[in-house]
Amino acid sequence: MTDTSTLSAEQRLARLEDRAAIQELGVLYGYVMDERDEKGIRQIFAPDARLTSADGVFAATGIDEIVKTYLGRFTALGPTNHFSHGHVVRFGDDPDRARGLLASHAEVSRNGTAMQVALRYKDEYVRNDGRWQFATREMSYMYYLPIEQLSQLGERNSVRAYGDERPSDWPEALYSESGSSWLHAYL
Repeated sequence: MTDTSTLSAEQRLARLEDRAAIQELGVLYGYVMDERDEKGIRQIFAPDARLTSADGVFAATGIDEIVKTYLGRFTALGPTNHFSHGHVVRFGDDPDRARGLLASHAEVSRNGTAMQVALRYKDEYVRNDGRWQFATREMSYMYYLPIEQLSQLGERNSVRAYGDERPSDWPEALYSESGSSWLHAYL
């Protein structure tokens, strides 16, 4: 975390305003997804943004590819309800860049099946023309299960969004060699 003790009161206030705007961006993402708002996608992602997923399903670079990816995803989805939980935002030396972690859940109808999803987003943000946008967004899943299978959310293969059983992406401390070392950059 950047030491803020050397920042002026004006710089600290600007940092608080930036943090609030970035956290609002995270919430707006859910509304944009739920409303399938193509114009909104183009406003919340930077023109050269990258969208990825830990499981490798999403890999889009540039706003047109990102829009195409989401529009394709929407064809499998009925109504959705995304909601955000904690949002950690960290700043470095560049006042127009930040990074963050966002915990989230979604209730979705996927191919006619009611499902619940536990999501995490690892983000990088950039300010363009005074507005914060996603520069990179990586999503990952702990589970993506039909509602009637939620009792299985602790199983390793608890991602069932694609018609098969796939391993969950986290907790990384249980499922990857590097464990939770990535988290230390935010502590």
